[in-house]
This record gives sequence, C-alpha cells and structure tokens, in this order.
Amino acid sequence: MTTTAAHPRFADALTALGLADVTARVRTFPEATRTAAEAAAAIGCELSQICKSLIFAADGVPVLVLMDGASRVDVERVREELGAQRVTRARADVVRETTGYAIGGVPPFGHRTRTRVLADRSLLAHDVVWAAAGTPYSVFPMAPRDLVAHAGATLVDVRERPAG
Repeated sequence: MTTTAAHPRFADALTALGLADVTARVRTFPEATRTAAEAAAAIGCELSQICKSLIFAADGVPVLVLMDGASRVDVERVREELGAQRVTRARADVVRETTGYAIGGVPPFGHRTRTRVLADRSLLAHDVVWAAAGTPYSVFPMAPRDLVAHAGATLVDVRERPAG
C-alpha cells in the first residue's frame, strides 16, 4: 500500500467541499480495489464497511445508489423509492459519461454531472466506511453520515432482503 493522491477530479471535489484533509487519507494499493471484496481484503476491514457507488438508470435518468459492500441493491425498491417505471443497471459508458469515472473507481461524490443520490441506511452501521477515490486502486475513509451529507444523498432502505 502507498499513499498517493486521489484521482485529480476527485481531489478537486474534496478541496471544493472543504475536505482537502481527506486527500491525505486516501490509500492507493498495487492490486485493484475494483470490487467490494477486493477493497475489503486490501484495507483489512469488513465487507460491509465498503461503500459501493453504483449508477442505475431510472426511466433512462442516471441515479447514484450508495450501498454497503456486503449487500445487493434491490432495483424494485429503488424503482418504488423514485416512483420510476423502470430501473436498470447503467451501462459502463453511461457511468463514465455521468460520473467521469470508470466502474470500479466511482467515488460517492465529485462527479462530472449532478445526479440524484440514494444511500442505503446499512452504511450507518459503522463508524467509518471506505469508498473509491476515483480509481480502481484508491479508497478513502469517512464517517458514513458525513459521506451521505457530502454526497447529497437521501437515506433509504433499498438493499435486497434475505430470501426466506
């Protein structure tokens, strides 16, 4: 592990939000942290302490869903929350166009365009969560309530319920 800068756009977003000190806490790893499991293994934290930033298309409009790394998003619950007719995973080109980042490195804020943001309440179960810092190799820690606030997210319950 090394401590190098976040993606330049994300570092600029941190500074604009008055969070330049977070840049010093970004961790960069030689191996990818593209998936929640890879990130948790690299950091040495619980899978649920990873904050996934996932882009969906709600009636064709991009929406960001922040979800803990141990859970899956229930697209039907997202659809109900947004009052949309149809919700699907956004294509990779839409993710990059909307956020300015590639899948596996999308941070929870600092995107190219403004989107609606939903954050699952499961993130609040921890004192600190880790999220992508704009690359598939970098992550940063933040208190979940601060992360939700800086992302401009609405707290919701959109994770899949256990079968049974």
